[in-house]
Amino acid sequence: MDANKHHLPVSRTATYYTLGKLGENTRRVWFVLHGYGQLAQQFIKKFGVLDDGQTLVVAPEALSRFYLENGFEHIGASWMTREERELEIDDYVSYLDQLYQTIMSGGNMENIEITLLGFSQGSATACRWLDRGMISCDRLILWAGHFANGLTDLVSLDKLPKTNSYFVYGEQDQFLSKINVQEYMVRLNVEAPDLQIIRYQGGHAINEHVLKTHFL
Repeated sequence: MDANKHHLPVSRTATYYTLGKLGENTRRVWFVLHGYGQLAQQFIKKFGVLDDGQTLVVAPEALSRFYLENGFEHIGASWMTREERELEIDDYVSYLDQLYQTIMSGGNMENIEITLLGFSQGSATACRWLDRGMISCDRLILWAGHFANGLTDLVSLDKLPKTNSYFVYGEQDQFLSKINVQEYMVRLNVEAPDLQIIRYQGGHAINEHVLKTHFL
């Protein structure tokens, strides 16, 4: 006898962290999406350099948490897996849209510049959110992302900010080293000619010096 498969939408309680507050002095809001196996509480600490009294940083945490090793001590989160991928994408786009509405309802949108940053797995999440969700951004930063089927598999080019879209990576990134990085960058530039490539000496991590130098 074959089992019958069903789906049931349910309510979830999501977690997010912030640096700064949204108020009259706010000029910038950053939405920063962590990578695979990370948690928002630790990830947002990388963006302390942005906390200047005029910037709000919002770090949502992916809905699926898991233990990182057999010791059951360290916990990480994932935005999705290949299992039921379309449903998981729908779920996190809906979640991120609700978060966006919640955050932005407290400010004057006309005076606020929005930056969307995705790191590693979070870069694909950022692209899908930009493509399918309600967010629009003034600047897009894709940091250390690997798009196996190409960038345009995730997001339509007309959704990208024309002059403020970036791909950032460290030359010692242990994950990107598994591919031909030069060919990968050429493909990205062919797909998205306006995408600006920034590389630096470093590994698979957010680099605070790069943040200061290029995005402040």
